[in-house]
This record gives sequence, structure tokens and C-alpha cells, in this order.
Amino acid sequence: MAESVRRVLGKPGSVDVRRYTKLLKAVGERETALRELSDAELTERAAELGNAEGPYDRTDLAELCAVGREAARRALGERPFDVQLVGVMALLDGHVAEMATGEGKTLAGALAAAGFALRGRRVHVLSVNDYLARRDAEWMRPLYDLLGVAVAWIGQESTREERAVAYTADITYASVSELGFDVLRDRLVTDAGDRVVAEPDVALIDEADSVLVDEARVPLVLAGAAEAAEADLEMAELVRRLRPKIHYEVDGEGRNVQLTESGIDLVERELGGIDLYSEEDTSVLPRVNLALHAHALLQRDVHYVVRDGEVRLINESRGRIALLQRWPDGLQAAVEAKEKVAVSETGEIFDSITVQALVLRYPTRCGMTGTAMAVAEQLREFYELEVAVVPPNKPCVRVDEEDRLYATPEDKEDALIEEVGTVHATGRPILIGTQDVAESERLAKRLADAGLECVVLNAKNDADEAAVIAEAGTYGAITVSTQMAGRGTDIRLGGSDMADRERVVETGGLYVMGYGRYPSSRLDDQLRGRAGRQGDPGSSIFFVSVEDELIAANAPEARHADVTAEGEITDSAWRATVDHAQRVAEGQLLELHRNTWRYNQLIDVQRGVVLEYRQFVLADGLGDRQLAVDCAEKHAELVEAVGEEEVARAAKLITLYHLDRGWTDHNAFLADLREGIHLRFLGRRNPLDEFNRDAVPAFTGFLEEARARAAETFEALEPQDGRLDVEVAGVKRPHTTWTYMVHEHPFSTEFESVVGRVKNVLGQR
Repeated sequence: MAESVRRVLGKPGSVDVRRYTKLLKAVGERETALRELSDAELTERAAELGNAEGPYDRTDLAELCAVGREAARRALGERPFDVQLVGVMALLDGHVAEMATGEGKTLAGALAAAGFALRGRRVHVLSVNDYLARRDAEWMRPLYDLLGVAVAWIGQESTREERAVAYTADITYASVSELGFDVLRDRLVTDAGDRVVAEPDVALIDEADSVLVDEARVPLVLAGAAEAAEADLEMAELVRRLRPKIHYEVDGEGRNVQLTESGIDLVERELGGIDLYSEEDTSVLPRVNLALHAHALLQRDVHYVVRDGEVRLINESRGRIALLQRWPDGLQAAVEAKEKVAVSETGEIFDSITVQALVLRYPTRCGMTGTAMAVAEQLREFYELEVAVVPPNKPCVRVDEEDRLYATPEDKEDALIEEVGTVHATGRPILIGTQDVAESERLAKRLADAGLECVVLNAKNDADEAAVIAEAGTYGAITVSTQMAGRGTDIRLGGSDMADRERVVETGGLYVMGYGRYPSSRLDDQLRGRAGRQGDPGSSIFFVSVEDELIAANAPEARHADVTAEGEITDSAWRATVDHAQRVAEGQLLELHRNTWRYNQLIDVQRGVVLEYRQFVLADGLGDRQLAVDCAEKHAELVEAVGEEEVARAAKLITLYHLDRGWTDHNAFLADLREGIHLRFLGRRNPLDEFNRDAVPAFTGFLEEARARAAETFEALEPQDGRLDVEVAGVKRPHTTWTYMVHEHPFSTEFESVVGRVKNVLGQR
């Protein structure tokens, strides 16, 4: 009934899957006949489906699913369930298919990708990391071979030549970050033949909510060499001597820190009696603030780890090391100074792209995940995607128990340890989900002290992920993991041992324990979803303290209820408080996503203008034609000296250089503008309006200025040995570039949220 109402009202998640299930009978009727075909005949039948153009009609769609099912049975030894074929149909219609953990999303995605490829579409299957991209491409390769389509993959270690070849395949698997980095690198080529990424066509996104929502706030960046940064060891040592609540105060949400009067006096005295707020020298205060933020707000083994002498960020939504990810350079260097490690390479940003902008390049978008409905509104708002909820192959019999609420974290931890001991005595496998590395290691020590040995999976040993998860469902196993989103590996009861599986089933299946609720209900659900796979028995429970950061930060007005001697809170009203705190956190994340989108809308328009112009210069000789007009005499002189081809080459390089140099400078201006724009709220002005008001005129005349600078450089050219050396004239392309993801400054959005709250108050007056 609820789903019917959703469809009538056009609410997110209103895709009616009944039109797909009606085709399952026709799919089944073809099974016997297709089994009689040879492999070559089955491949030929798939090719015949690809002879038509456009979307599949009902007859062809049923045939595609039938052929795909038979191909999977032969090539992989897996016969897709009916519900997997429903997922295939939803993907081919351009939807996000919500399929529970263990329901076979990888195979459903592969069949849909093949379906697009057979119709001549080029497909990019985007995943959350390199490991899954390679694993899934290799895993599904026999299926693709039998269906007659070519597959390839790229990863962080892929060479330019390997990437160029991979992108020519019918289906290319890649992590979303690697694809984005390739797009950015292609934007800086000086020869059209050096580009590697094909024109965007179909994006099929695995773990769609993680990629499209969680990663959407993190820009991908292409940077180039600049002067090496230096560690600010002086400030790191100074703030290390400051004491909380005496010299500085951290706000209740742990998102901002500021010096007290006592702290200001101490810092000014230690720095030689300076005035921190002097207008004559404004460089000291930012240095102090960066060092203080690094010292007081960024915690080792929570926000980052130190591995091999380097500071490595931890991906908040997946609990893994965030490869190629860093904070804005000043904060990154401050953390490195705090940890006394070498300062990492820094440089100026040539260009960046958000995951949202990257995905929106594709005319056709679809995806799959186990938790799409929770972000259905965002998928519709930002990507024009609807969610199709695919029912499980077998009913889920997992028992989700009510949260257990405790007054303090200590009470919560004691109760969890006791529960683990009780359950472990039965041999039942246990999976404990924690928020960060520090929690996982502290719990592991507590468990060991209680005689309960466990295996830990966190950002420090994520290379062992597959092996750890493979054993997590075996008899008597205790596994402690930070985040389970995007792990990409199912927990099978008993592992590969069928006899052990029966023993585990008798104990009640996997028991999932959450050590606190996550900022998003999706992450809770992803943890719960590890139990009850494919109709297996299982259960889940969350242990929550009212002093957990989620509740303390988002429901600070809540008061302690009566507690038992063990510290447990039995007041049912507190459950509503916990749910409320989580909804507030989700609302903040949504607003952050919206803000990222709003600020990048104008930037994307301006970038589009530059890229279109650049394409004409790169492939259509625009630079040469313009310089022939702007520098007619010089152009004619150089043509006579070195020939038209050499002059055209030099004109192209010069024009591209000034176009790229101008965009780099404009990019830096926009970054600085964004960083300080919210202070204008104090003058009762809308920050976004103010940003656009300054960003638009700053771009006015951009192309004309690049053209004028190109002409100035062109005039300085002098032929030498039949060549034109553009470097002598000042055209120096970066010899070194690197890519990374700029993790949003973890505190920059706090002022925005404060502004929002103040604005609401002012609006009510």
C-alpha cells in the first residue's frame, strides 16, 4: 500500500518493478532452448540482440535476460535468480537498483553492462576503490567473453598506455577517483591524441549511495609542482604546550577551537611579545590557528593514521585509508608537523572536479547498492535518478533488536563486552562495527583482557580485508571492524566449510553488534545487512551511550533519564532522542552536499566555457588563426622562417598555456573567495549570492585576456635552427603533476552551520 501511494505521489523510490517481474515468465520459457545451444551459438544469439538500436523492447529484454542467465551459468557456474534479473532490467532503464547485501549485485551489474555494450554503448562501471574494480572485472571476464563483449580495468598503478587501451574496451571498470583523475589529466593535454578517456556514455555505479552521496563532497584535484612546503615546527611545538579549557576551548560539537584570553597571552608572550591581531603582520594568526586545529581537533587513529612515516587520512564512511586524499595544504602540513613527519609534496591546483560533476557528464546513469532508499531524495535531486527496490531472493529473517541505551561510554562498553562473552560461549560468530581505529583497538584490547580473542579490521590492516571477512562467519569467530560500507565481500556462514555452516546456523547465524550509531542511518543498515544474507539466520543490535558524539553534538538539550545499576537507560523516549540526533546529522550532511553543489554550479559553467574554447584550440587550430590576426606581421615573418606547421604548433602551445595558466589563477581566486565568503553574513548578506557576485565579474574577459597574453608571448618568439622554442618565451608546462582528493577542511563548514542557525533565529524575530 505504501509503495502504491509513493508511486501516485511521485515520491523517490516509486519505480514499479512489477513491469519487470511480469517478464520473468518469458525469460524462464527460453531457458531449455538456450541450454541446447553451443557456446558459439549462444555468443551469436547475444550478437543478434545487439544488432538493434535504442532501448530494449519487452521481447528483446526478456531474451537478453535469458541469454545472460545461461551465459552466467556456463561461464561462472552461477545461475542468476529471478530477482537479479529484475535488477538487470532496472539498471537498463537507468535506475538505481536497491538490492540487499548478498543478493548478487556484481553479477546483476555485469549483465546490465553487457546489455548496454551489446547495443553499441560504451560502459564505465565505477566502484569505490581499485581493488573492487579489478576483482569484479576479472571475476566477470568469462561471462563477458561468452557474450562477445570486451572488458578491461584500470587502477592506480595503470600506465598511460594501459589506460588508453582499457578505455577502448566495451566495458571499463575503474574506481571513481581514477576515472576523475584521468578526466583532469586529459584537460591539460597539448595534443588531442594524448587523451585517454573516451566520450562519456553509460555510467553504471556500484555502491551508488557511497559514490554519489558520500564521495560527492570531495573534489578530485590535479596539481603541479610548486615550491616545497616547510613544516611549521615552531607552531606545532608551541600549541603542544597549550592546555585545554585553560589556553583554548573546543566547541560542544568538536568542530572548532579557539584561544582563550589566557591562551592569547601565552602565545603572544612565547612569540616575543607580538600582537596576534595586528594589522601589520597578518601571517602569524593563521599559522597559530592551523597548528591549533591540527593539535586539538584532528585525532590520530580517528581522523588519520601514521603509516610508513606519512600521515594518511581515514575515509569516514568506509573506515579505510583514503588513498591519494589530503586536507587543504596548510592543514595537511600542520598535521605533519604535529606528528614530526616529512611534509608531503604540495603545489598549486591546476583543475578539480567533483564526483557529482564527473557522473553528470554521462547521458545514461544507473547504479546499485544495498541502501538507496535512505538517500532517494538526493539521488533524484542531484542526479535525476529513481530507486527501484528489488525484493530479496529469500525473505530476510534477521532479527534487529532495539538499541541498548547507556548513560556513559564506559557503561556501554562494559555491557558490550559482557554480551560478547555470553554469545561467544555458544560458538556464534560475532561482528562488531566501530566508528574509528582507536575504538576498534581499544575494544580488541578489552576483549583480549576478558579472554576473548578477536580479529581486527581497520585502516591499519585493510590489505588483509578479504581474508578477514572470509573468516568472519565461521564458528566462534569474533571480528571487530571499522565501517563495513563498500567492503564488497559477503560474510558467508561457516566460510567455505559446509559442515561448519550448519553448526553456525544452529547457533543463530551471524550476530552483528554496533558500537554506537553512525551519523547516517545508511551506515547502520549496511552494518546490519552483513547478517541475514540470502535468508540466513542472524541478528543485530546497537549499543549506544547518550554521551556518544552523535547524540552530544546533535541533541545537546537532552537530559539524562533514570538508569539501572548497570547504567542502562530504559526510558523509551530516549530512543526517539537518538533517532532525532541521527536525523539532524543526516540533515547537516545533506546541506553540505547542497552547498557543494550550489557553489560548484557557477564554477562548472565557467569551466565549461574554458574547456570548449580549449577544444577548438587543441583540435581546430583556433590559436593559430587568432594569432595570425592579432600578430599578423610576426605571424607572417615566422611562417616564412620556419613554415606554417611549426608556427601552428607553437601558436597552439602558447594559447593553451595561457588558457591553462589563467584557469589555474582563476581557480585559486575562487578557492580564496569561497574560504572567506561566509564572513559577509555578518553584514546580513547571503554568502552564495556574494560568491556569485564576485565570481562572475572575475571571469568576465577571461578568454580575451588569455588571447592577449598569448599574443604578447607570440611576439617574443625567435626562430632557431628551423624551430620555435616556446619555453624560451616563457611557456613552461609542469614537468610533474599529481592527483589527490581534497578532503573538505573538517572545520570550514562549521561556520556555515552556525550561520544557518543564526539566520533562523533572526528570521523568527
